[in-house]
Amino acid sequence: MIPPRLPSKDMLAQACSGVVTMPHPVLLVAYELASLHGARVDLVAQEGMRESGMAAELVGDIDRMRTELVRDLDRWVAANTPQPRGAASLHTETVGMVVDRIAEFWIAARTGFEQSVSESNLYHLRHRLSEVCAAYSDLTFEIHTGTRRLPDFTYSTVA
Repeated sequence: MIPPRLPSKDMLAQACSGVVTMPHPVLLVAYELASLHGARVDLVAQEGMRESGMAAELVGDIDRMRTELVRDLDRWVAANTPQPRGAASLHTETVGMVVDRIAEFWIAARTGFEQSVSESNLYHLRHRLSEVCAAYSDLTFEIHTGTRRLPDFTYSTVA
């Protein structure tokens, strides 16, 4: 049996923008993570809640949900991608962590565009997103060729 391929960076970007073209676990999690990052940005931007304990509590809830989604995605990746070869190099982040950063950077770039930030700041936001998307592409290629192994952060932690 051939393991399922991880989706392309373009499909991932579409999922972050709300367009999920196929029910792939990575795309569904990317969509959820982008939604959570968007809710987090909106929450922090609300003037009335910024100084209250309620905002901090809600942000904490959002971050816990993100952590659970990342862990669930990492478990799926571990179970559904080829095992790395013996000499495969260890990556510093899991696929879930990279997808979470893509979702975060996608929302930051969209928010910057919507808020009409300066051209240089918008360039920086887009460049940062582009770089992490390219890194995701490289990582997925290396996972499928068996030349990269991922850290195992799928265990549950007590907060």
